[in-house]
Amino acid sequence: MALVSDEIAVECLSDEEMDDHCPSQAQALEELQRLAPEAPFLSLGQTVFWDEPMKAGVALRSRNLGFSRAFVAGVHDTDYFAKAHQKGRTVGYGALPHNDLSTKGLWSAAGEFSALFGSETVVSRESLIAAGAKLAKVQSERPGYLEEVTEAWGWRGVVSFGPDSQITAEKPLGAIFRPLYETFDWAVTTSLELIAGPHRQEAEVMADQLREMLCDGVDGHETETLSSFYERLIPSLVRTVCGQDVEMRTTATTDLLKFNTQTCDLPRFDLFRLFVDPSSRAAACEAYNQALRGSEMYTLDRFGPGSLPFDLYIPGVGRGTLRLGSRGGVVMAPEPVGFSYKKAPQNLRELASLIETRFGQDCVLVGKAVTLIGMLAREFVFVFHEGASSYVTRSRQLHQNLASAGHQLEVNPILRVGYRPWDALNECCAWFRLPEPFKRPFGVDELSGCSFAARWREVVAQQKDLLGQLAQLRRPLELIRFLDTTVGGQWNCLASRFESLNDEMTELNNKVAEVKVRKADVAAKMRAAKAERVELEVEKGVHWRTRLFEKNPTESDWAERARLTAQVQEAIGRFREAKTAWAELQAEQDAIVNSEQAQRARDQRRRMSFEAELTRVRLIREAVTTSEGLAKAGHRPAAWWFPLVCPDHTWFNATMATAQYRLEPLI
Repeated sequence: MALVSDEIAVECLSDEEMDDHCPSQAQALEELQRLAPEAPFLSLGQTVFWDEPMKAGVALRSRNLGFSRAFVAGVHDTDYFAKAHQKGRTVGYGALPHNDLSTKGLWSAAGEFSALFGSETVVSRESLIAAGAKLAKVQSERPGYLEEVTEAWGWRGVVSFGPDSQITAEKPLGAIFRPLYETFDWAVTTSLELIAGPHRQEAEVMADQLREMLCDGVDGHETETLSSFYERLIPSLVRTVCGQDVEMRTTATTDLLKFNTQTCDLPRFDLFRLFVDPSSRAAACEAYNQALRGSEMYTLDRFGPGSLPFDLYIPGVGRGTLRLGSRGGVVMAPEPVGFSYKKAPQNLRELASLIETRFGQDCVLVGKAVTLIGMLAREFVFVFHEGASSYVTRSRQLHQNLASAGHQLEVNPILRVGYRPWDALNECCAWFRLPEPFKRPFGVDELSGCSFAARWREVVAQQKDLLGQLAQLRRPLELIRFLDTTVGGQWNCLASRFESLNDEMTELNNKVAEVKVRKADVAAKMRAAKAERVELEVEKGVHWRTRLFEKNPTESDWAERARLTAQVQEAIGRFREAKTAWAELQAEQDAIVNSEQAQRARDQRRRMSFEAELTRVRLIREAVTTSEGLAKAGHRPAAWWFPLVCPDHTWFNATMATAQYRLEPLI
């Protein structure tokens, strides 16, 4: 999973909480200077097309405030490139949207793109149901409609359709560049369509520059990897976003965590050392397992005997969990490989020598999600946006557990950055044509950046409230009346028509009810006649046994027998008459129920009810996309949005000036 590009809001503070709890930028950086005076800022993301270049702005702000902290911008290239199964496709690459049905399990980090205002905010079926949507009805009437409704607006991810499992550092650029460029072009073009006003022409020029940047980056480098392409793009993309060169060092995880006899003594491997040294290994493994309890992540026993919470990447072989036994080690790559020894390594240098001898000097030691942060935090200060990395809490627990066991490591705090790009639009003279999901919530098709900044929080609150209101509407008429008051337009006419249809159906139902009353009376007569016949048949049987059967019946006995028989026939006659009357009444009822008037009224009411239900679903989609999506997009804006919207860098500078900083300890 992504280290710093994860949209899961784990410890994300709201803007109000940031205001209440965060110091000024200068105060936060002064405290950071006291805690980690020499540690460089580290930006490490799986793609350069999202928020990572924003962190160069943090480095600029730091220097403008008098601090000389270095800045390292890297590509996290040791995770596997995303794969997806799609019917009919077994090779190549392509971009997919993310919805809650066919692409529910989709994950893409190294090749994800978002258009302006967009984010990977899937409108889940759970959120639709919670707001009252009748999904079974929608799915039966409109098969496939939920694919569209649940799709995250403005997001696409490039995935591999082939069977190969490669990390980003291994992905050949030539094979993936075209779908990557086409998806970026989709994101840029979609964003450009949202920009209006007098600066539209400047935005078009900037869009061309962004496209050219990608093409220039690939020219002559088609045989290299996606990782090297991303690293090569970082300086030019940062320059475009910030409007100036930023002093930095670029790198990749495969460089930072290269593990051999020359690097094994670096502080970044101190955490790994605790899991290798026999004197601390058991305590370290227990600290790790305890940190994971209560989560869905695997404890070490799930990876097999001797497993450590670290993977080894071997060029040409792949990446897999490192397992150390008493006689040898195994790397659980797609095709596991091993190395033997007569005596288990007692320290990192011995292990590094074994690995280097067996696999070469370019192996990379990568901590699993929870340990990777602590490895690099020994030497760097991670710059995370609010909500980045779902593993920080577990990483902190790991280091606290290690400290309790007597193995405390000094790790630098994380610098959390809370961006406020939508508020910062107040400083930008941009105009926007709102995307479809935002038009009704904002009540306009086009508005200025100042108006967007002033209104977006209120709109988000209104949409959250709307979800609660929709959840309370159970009956179709309630929903239609609500749509009349909130959406208006045709719903005023439809509400009147629906009520008129209800009146028609009420009148028809009254007629049916009157027939049912008469049917009930006839049914009572049928039951009485049936009961009377049964009584007479019983009486007739008793009379037969007591007066006639094997007896000497008199003439009066035979007369009584005849009388009882006649009464039975009369009861049968009354039952048949009632049954005939009941059938006539049923026919009368069926005529009312199946009349052209009733069928027309039911059909119109059904269609209007379904139309209202479709509108409810659309309102839910808009509300979720607006309320949740805007917040996520604000926490993690794509850096290239800023020069596209404001080529003079006003929006970017205002966003960086108003960003909130806070330090998050890892122990």
